[in-house]
Amino acid sequence: MWDRNQMAARAAQELQDGMYVNLGIGIPTLVSNYIPEGMTVTLQSENGMLGMGPFPYEGDEDPDLINAGKQTITELPHTAYFDSAQSFGMIRGGKIAMAILGAMEVAENGDLANWMIPGKLVKGMGGAMDLVAGVGRVIVVMDHQNKHGESKVLKACTLPLTGKGVVDLIISNLGVLEVVEGGLKIVELADGVTEQQIRDATEATIV
Repeated sequence: MWDRNQMAARAAQELQDGMYVNLGIGIPTLVSNYIPEGMTVTLQSENGMLGMGPFPYEGDEDPDLINAGKQTITELPHTAYFDSAQSFGMIRGGKIAMAILGAMEVAENGDLANWMIPGKLVKGMGGAMDLVAGVGRVIVVMDHQNKHGESKVLKACTLPLTGKGVVDLIISNLGVLEVVEGGLKIVELADGVTEQQIRDATEATIV
C-alpha cells in the first residue's frame, strides 16, 4: 500500500504545467514537495497567498508564513499576498484549475463529505464548499478505510455533504479510482495491492 508521501507524489502526477492549484489540509499539503522538476505550478491558499513554496527545513520556519491549515510554509520570488475576499474571488470566479483535498467520505457519484462529523467539534467549513463549486477539477487524497476498517468510499455519503457530484478522482492508499458514469473505475493499483483487495475495501460500485 502507499503511505502518505506516496499518495501525495501520485497526486502530483495529475498536475499540469501552468496550473493554479489549491491544496487542502492534511495529506494534500504534501503535494507541494512533489511537483515535477521543470513544471510551473502556482499554489493558492484561501488565507491569502498565491505562489506557495514547499515546507521549510527545520530552523528556517517563518511563523508569519502559513497555509490554510496553519502549517509553516515558504514563499517564492513571485509570491503575492491579498485578503480573503480576493482569495475567494479567485476560487468562485473559476481562476483555480484544480483542488486536491482530503475527505472523510466520498460517494460513487462524486459526492464529497470532508468538513464535519456531527457531534464533534470542528474549526469550521473553511474554503471547502467554495473550492468544490468553483474549481475545474477536484481530486481527493485519503485513506481508503477508517480506523475501524470500514470503507470511506461509499455508495452514498452518511456525513453532511461538502458538495454533490464534485469529485473527479480518488487517490487512496490502495490505488486510484476515477468517478465515471455508473460508479468508479480502477485506474491504478498501489504497490502490492490486488484488484480484489481494492474491491473488497470499497462499498461503492466499481464498474
